[in-house]
Amino acid sequence: MIISAWILSTLCVVNGFAQSTDQLLARKQVLLLMGTRFEITAIATNTQLADEGIKAGIEEVQRIEKLISSWEENSQTSEINKNAGIHPVKVDKELYDLISRSLKVSDLTNGAFDISFASVGNLWKFDGSMKEPPSQQAIEASVDKINFKKIILNPDDTTVFLKEKGMKIGFGGIGKGYAEERAKKVMREMGIKSGVVNAAGDLTTWGHSKDGNIWDVAIAKPDKSRQILGWLKADESSVVTSGNYEKFFMYDGKRYAHIIDPRTGYPTTGIKSATIVCTNAELADALATTMFVMGKVEGIALINQLNGIECLLVTDDDKLITSDKLKINLQVAHQATESAHN
Repeated sequence: MIISAWILSTLCVVNGFAQSTDQLLARKQVLLLMGTRFEITAIATNTQLADEGIKAGIEEVQRIEKLISSWEENSQTSEINKNAGIHPVKVDKELYDLISRSLKVSDLTNGAFDISFASVGNLWKFDGSMKEPPSQQAIEASVDKINFKKIILNPDDTTVFLKEKGMKIGFGGIGKGYAEERAKKVMREMGIKSGVVNAAGDLTTWGHSKDGNIWDVAIAKPDKSRQILGWLKADESSVVTSGNYEKFFMYDGKRYAHIIDPRTGYPTTGIKSATIVCTNAELADALATTMFVMGKVEGIALINQLNGIECLLVTDDDKLITSDKLKINLQVAHQATESAHN
């Protein structure tokens, strides 16, 4: 798997256990959660606290996965989808609030982010099984079911209703970020002063590394495993990168990547990777995917209007575009960076 971002710190980790030269020590565990590689690091004053914090973080991610899963038949999300066009479904306030926040991002992005995109999920396969694109008729029929404005929320009884049969919601563009935020919150409440929750390179940090420094985050070059594009300082920050270079299939000489434009039903083009930096991993997760749909001009224009949120885009022709206030130490020639106004 290509790692889109990773932490550089002074942790001395051997097989998940850290050697400490002072009062603080670091513990780390790597495992598969939510179908991806999670790496959870805790900085604490004793081994027991650090290990308990990591355990609690793992359990929280597992809980979130069950809550938002659309592939588990008995989950609340599945109940919402099964009852589309039939009747509202009462859900936990936590899931209701996540859906509500998702709709706010949809409003912000004019539908470029839309959790009802899940209705196209069965059309496109990026597991090696698809030999040709879906028919135009099938794509058009699936897009008819995508419309965040037809997700009806009732705050009085926390019910969710999809107005049309065939509509589906899914949290592939925001769920992982939410799980990271929840794991971080649980660990902090247990007394873990510093740490990192890293989901396949999409990460959130708090506190400082064991030696007291701000976390350094490496952004990888798209298509170039472990080659560094640049460095970011993550000070109580989340860094999320989405890319179209891992999941795709080829047909008739054309490359079809896995990020789908919910407005057209077709894979996006023009952007190879998008990195969002902000304080909240959930929002960063949603916006990173959104950049592919909005495109470089509209996407960067949106980010430049948002306080405390920055962006780095790599286009299909390997040009770099950054938002106005992004602070990044690029390890590439200056002329490769394109102004957002060009």
